[in-house]
Amino acid sequence: MTDSNPLPACSILLLAGGRGQRMGGQDKGLLEWRGQALIAHLHTVVRPLSDDLIISCNRNAERYAAFADRLVQDDDGEFPGPLAGIRAGLQAARQPWLLILPCDAPLIDAALLQAMRARAAEQPDRPLLIRRGEQWEPLFCLLPLSLSDAIEQAWQAGERSPRRLLLQLDAQAFACAEDDPRLANLNTPELLAASAQRG
Repeated sequence: MTDSNPLPACSILLLAGGRGQRMGGQDKGLLEWRGQALIAHLHTVVRPLSDDLIISCNRNAERYAAFADRLVQDDDGEFPGPLAGIRAGLQAARQPWLLILPCDAPLIDAALLQAMRARAAEQPDRPLLIRRGEQWEPLFCLLPLSLSDAIEQAWQAGERSPRRLLLQLDAQAFACAEDDPRLANLNTPELLAASAQRG
C-alpha cells in the first residue's frame, strides 16, 4: 500500500447471528477450534485492518463483546438469515466500506482481504463478492455504504437472499480457486473436527 493508492477505509462485520442448525443449535462463533473460539481466530486476522469492528450476534453478547468495538443484532428475533445481519451492520458502520465475513471461516488471511479491498477501490460503486470457481460466496464480500438505501429497500420489499440481492446490484467478482482453503466454512461438527486435526 502506498499513499498514492491507499486501500479504502472499511468497517468490518463478522456474522455470528445464525441459529447454528448444522452445529446442533450451538453458537458457531464460540465453538473451540485449535484452542480458541472461532471468533477469536477471525478477530486476530481482521483487528489490524479496521478501527470499526462489528459483530452481528443474537445471543451470548457478553462473550462476543471482547472481540468487537460494537455488537449489532437483528431487529427480528426469529433468526431471519444473514441479510438481516448485513443490514444491521450497514446501519452501524462508520467507514465508507463494509467488509463482511462469516464467523466460521478461521482460515481467511489478511492478504486475501487486502487484495479484495484493492480490487473494490477500482469500482467503488459496486459490491465485491468472492467467486470460488463458478460459485458465488456472498458472505465474503465488500459493500460500499452508498448501497445501504438500495439494500434496505430490497429488504422492505421482502428480499432475504444476499446472493440474489448483491448480484442484482451489479456485484463484481473476486475470483478464487474452487479449492482455496482460506474460504473453508467449518459449519458442521465433522468439518470443524477434521480441520482442527489437520492443523
